[in-house]
Amino acid sequence: MARILHTVEVRFEIESLTLPNPDWHQRLYRMNKITKLARWIALTALWCVASNFAFAQTASQSANRLPEMELKDMEGQMVAISSLYAEGTPTLICFWATWCSPCKRELNNYAELYEDWQDETGVQIVAVSIDDSRSVRRVAPYVNSVMWDYTVLLDPNKDFARAMQVVNVPHTFLVNGEGQIVWQHNNYSDGDEEEVYEQLMNLVE
Repeated sequence: MARILHTVEVRFEIESLTLPNPDWHQRLYRMNKITKLARWIALTALWCVASNFAFAQTASQSANRLPEMELKDMEGQMVAISSLYAEGTPTLICFWATWCSPCKRELNNYAELYEDWQDETGVQIVAVSIDDSRSVRRVAPYVNSVMWDYTVLLDPNKDFARAMQVVNVPHTFLVNGEGQIVWQHNNYSDGDEEEVYEQLMNLVE
């Protein structure tokens, strides 16, 4: 009798150990779903990163070149942006407005150095006014009063400014002879022309 009871107890213990938990299949199913979801999230994240990287590269490449468009000069003639730079010579494109005191101070200070800069580097300065329809009529009188020896273009709708991602003025871009933007500077403080000169010399050396 004792042996029979012992055998029953052993069998009961073995069956208890080997009998699957009734929730085992559900837990396995949930684990599989979680694994598949995690794998999908990981793949989606990788795809997003790769797409953003490719987009950033494309945007960076396009942002490093001057856009293809035309603006009017003070005589009302259309000027192609691509004509602003010449092979082998740098170009400074300065966005400004008649209501912007730092802009006028910057360009007036550049004017005092312009002849020397041209002799040393061949640079051309292009002043792009973002005065809108309410103030654009003030551009020519102001430019004539200060006698800038610059090419002055009008961007009243700010199409060129937006294409160059200009948020506020003054904003200056240095462009090489291939139309590539190699340096830019936002705002102006007295003495910034020294940095501009240094960038010009780096470009032509």
